Amino acid sequence: MGSTGLRRTLGTYREVIALTGPLLPVVSFLGRLPTATIQFGSVLLVARTSGSLAVAGLTGGALALGQVACGPLVGRLADRHGQRPVVLACSLLNALAVTALVAGALAAPPTPLLVLLGALAGASVPLIGPLARTRLVALARRTGAPDATVGAALSFESTLDEISFVLGPALVGLAAVVAHPGHALALAALLVAVCGTGFALHPTARATAPARSGPAPESPAAPSRPRMPRSVHPLRAALALQGAMFGACQAGVTALTERLGRPEQAGLVYAAMGVMSAVAGLAMATVPARFGLTARWRTATAAACALSLPLMATDGLGALYAVVTVLGVAYAPHLITVFGLTERVVPRARLAEAMAFATSALVGGQALALALTGRLAESHGPGAAFAAASLAAALACAIALTARPTTYSGRAENPLHARVPEKPGRP
Repeated sequence: MGSTGLRRTLGTYREVIALTGPLLPVVSFLGRLPTATIQFGSVLLVARTSGSLAVAGLTGGALALGQVACGPLVGRLADRHGQRPVVLACSLLNALAVTALVAGALAAPPTPLLVLLGALAGASVPLIGPLARTRLVALARRTGAPDATVGAALSFESTLDEISFVLGPALVGLAAVVAHPGHALALAALLVAVCGTGFALHPTARATAPARSGPAPESPAAPSRPRMPRSVHPLRAALALQGAMFGACQAGVTALTERLGRPEQAGLVYAAMGVMSAVAGLAMATVPARFGLTARWRTATAAACALSLPLMATDGLGALYAVVTVLGVAYAPHLITVFGLTERVVPRARLAEAMAFATSALVGGQALALALTGRLAESHGPGAAFAAASLAAALACAIALTARPTTYSGRAENPLHARVPEKPGRP
């Protein structure tokens, strides 16, 4: 990247931060960090207190299932009632639920109770990441910002997600080595209570408040709730497959590092991939506008498919670091592009729900693939898990090549969206 391009990119990101001020990105990052902490932390905590990996896996699975099942509901409530009351309530509930999970694990209750506590911790996640995307896009559209700024906003938010999902497990692992994983979860409860509340009460929450004008909801003249277009379903499927690819890679990396006698390296391998993904995400702001979202989607999925193939032949630690780090180049660009397409194809009145559903698809695909390919790796070796990751990438690529995402028709009435139509089949 030349100096002119670098200055232009930095200027674009300054425009993004200017939409909210510098405080909100800090608060939203710290508020979403617990989401990355509690999944891994719950498994480590229950494994240590119960002495059973099976019970730990059930608790972690219930937590993921709770988030996947209730995430779209949280988004829908945010669309209907605004982010402020929903995030405030969920942040406080999640802090209590995580605290209860820690207390329950330390008390060694029956397995069904632990599973229930895990499910409650997952169901009450405030989804600050998806809602921060929705808020930032709403602010950009309201001010008439160009598409480059909207794209940079999505890149910025995806990068914060990547950093949180690298730093969260690392903090849990450090706490487990130095003291106890319960300490990391206690910190997560404190962070979600304080920073989730800060995110909810920040003045920018008004940007996503539901409109108060027009006839009352019970009036016969009131407009019906807009339907979600069919073109959003391939995007959700692609995110679920990306999650499956990541989950399968996790299983393969864990199995290979254990086979090599270096299980402690697994977390560092994930971190290397996450760092590269974050760098690629930030660089997305430099992609020319003429290279449209559909073309970016297809390119990212094709790159993920091609770059995942060498994993099946990887049998050494150095090669694993190299291959997985390079593979990270495809992750964030795919996430950013699919979230960008989602923002275009859904009605504005249901944007938070759509973003939450997209995140749930990603989390659900990862959790399911990790559970299935973990057993596959135990039975047939890490290569089998890596083959499953490549298969998921190939299916995501097939979806991207055949899908025809189109801009939501209702946006033609909004001058802020009049400039961004994308015809079917054209990038």
